[in-house]
This record gives sequence, structure tokens and C-alpha cells, in this order.
Amino acid sequence: MGDAIKSFVDWLTQPTLYFTLSTVAIFAILKFRKYTTKVSVIIGFFVMGTAFFVFAWSDPNFNRIITKPDNIPIIILLATVVFFSWLSLRRGYLNDERMKAGMPPLEGDAGKQKVHTWPDLVYVELICLVLFTAFLLFWSIGVQAPIEEPAATARTPNPSKAPWYFLGLQELLVYFDPWLAGVLLPTFIVVGLMAIPYVDKNPKGNGYYTFEQRAFSVSFFWVGFLLFWISFIILGTFLRGPNWSFFGPFEYWDLHKLAPEMNVDVSTYFWVKLLDMPRPASIFLRESPGIALLGVWFFIIPKVLERPILSKLYDGDRSNLVRYHVMMHLLLWFGLIPVKMLLRWTVNLKYIVGIPEWFLNV
Repeated sequence: MGDAIKSFVDWLTQPTLYFTLSTVAIFAILKFRKYTTKVSVIIGFFVMGTAFFVFAWSDPNFNRIITKPDNIPIIILLATVVFFSWLSLRRGYLNDERMKAGMPPLEGDAGKQKVHTWPDLVYVELICLVLFTAFLLFWSIGVQAPIEEPAATARTPNPSKAPWYFLGLQELLVYFDPWLAGVLLPTFIVVGLMAIPYVDKNPKGNGYYTFEQRAFSVSFFWVGFLLFWISFIILGTFLRGPNWSFFGPFEYWDLHKLAPEMNVDVSTYFWVKLLDMPRPASIFLRESPGIALLGVWFFIIPKVLERPILSKLYDGDRSNLVRYHVMMHLLLWFGLIPVKMLLRWTVNLKYIVGIPEWFLNV
């Protein structure tokens, strides 16, 4: 029975299933928040999670990953992120129900309630500072620092992993060129954060939790932070092993595990496999199928969705076209990440547009 459960968990954490189920779970939690925000749900989640850890602790492969000093903070991170994400959604649901009944939100009138920075805020921060300093002191005594041997060019760790907060970027490097994964996409993240006050001018939801009044913003945060940040941390920490191959939680990290993949570009699929002819020598002709696909993605889709989305978000005001197109292009770059990941896992797609001569690979 135990081996069957382990095999099922290893099968469930394959990258395609893992990412698909994570996406479905997030949208289901938001859609059915009336039920998922109940206290019994979060209690049941942590009880089942604790039971799973007790069951899995005796497995040598699982134990070796979980007990690494580097990974202990990740376990704490996951528990706190799950709890506080649930808590924010619960308070938002309760506030929405209260406001439907004509009552103020749980936070009261956020526009009128004010407190002094000193002592109300600074005093609480001081207490938290003292408590966390004591906690880190005892932690440093009880858990050995994960210091490895001096770096040597002749011997590198396998797998070589970035710090946990960079594991998302390291995962992106598998699917995009370094300048895209390490420069362009993070730049879009920063630009997108700066653009939020200009793109979303909804004044509701300031000072209190809500979902219905800020449904797009809350949903986008859940997908962006939980699915494309926390999920990547889990994937990079627990499911990526030697040679950056995928391993299940109960699977032995075999250094010699082979992953026979023949990753090919869109141009190869189009010219060689579909038309049964060699790829043209001309760069533009060779990559024309991929360029056409990106053109549809970044130019046709925003135009097709312009009327329904513009009417819903901006009340059909044509003067908001600039804000709409800024938002759509940021969202489409964001959406290109899961599309590219799923295409790599399912059909072994390497690049949509691959021009190594110019170091331009998308």
C-alpha cells in the first residue's frame, strides 16, 4: 500500500500534471471560495499535510530532500504562504458578504480609522524584531549552516541550484534564452508592477480585504505569485535533481538518469516534419512560421479581445486604449511562460523563433 501511494505521488508530480493540477486548484479555490474559505478546510489541509509528512518521513529519498538545511526554510515558507493566502481570501469573502448585507467590512471604515506610527506601529515592529531575532538565534544553534567545500572549477555540485528566491528565474532559463529569462521577463515584471496604478484605477478595496470588488487584481496576484513564483520554488527545490532532470519526491536522485529529449524549433516542425523539405537558408523565411505565431499572439489576440475586455474593465471608454494595450501585452508576455513550458513538456518544442546567428531565441 505504501509503495503504491509513493508511486502515485511520483506520477502526480510529473511536470505537466503538476503544473496543470496547480492551475486548476488555484482557479477552483477562487471560484468556490464560499466553501474553500471555511475554517474546516484549512484545518483539514494541514492535518492531511502533517499525515503525509509522517508517512513520507521514513522514505530515505524523501527524507534526504526535506532535511537538507537549505530546504527547511522552504517548508516553513510553504506553510505560511498557504495559511496567509487562505486567510486573506477568507477575510475578503466575509467582507463581500457583509457589504452585500449593508454592513461595513471587518476592518471598519478604512478612510476614517487612523492610528499613530508611534507607539502603535513601531512598538509592534519592535516586539516582532525581538521575537524573530531570538527565533533565528535558536535556529542557528540547532541547524548547521549549509556551507559546502571551497569552490573548484574541476568539481561543481550536481545539481547546481540558485538560492531559493532565484529558482524561478533558473527554471525560466530552461525554456528561454538567458537574455529573455534573466533580463527581459524580470524587466517586464518590474514595469508591470509600476504600471498597476495606471492600468487599474479601481478605487475600491483600499484598506480592507475584498474579492468581488477587485476580482481581477486578486486573481492575477494568486496566479502570478502562487503559481509562477511559489510553484516554481517547489519545483526547483524538491523536483529538480541531478542534471536538472525531474524526479518525484520518493524517487532516487540517480546521477545517470537519462532524459532522451529531441527538442526542436517551430521552423523544424513546419519545414521538415510538415512539408518534408529542408529548412530555407534565409533566416526570415526559415523563421517565418514562428514569427507569424508571435504576431498572432501579440497583435491579433489583443485586437480580437479589445471590445469585450475594454468594455468590461474600462466601461467601453476608447480613451483607455493605451492602458488596455499596455495591460494586454504585459499579460501576453506573462501568458507566454506557461504556454512555452507546456509545449516543451508535451511536444519537446525548443524555440518558437530560433535565430542563434543573432542570439534571438524566443
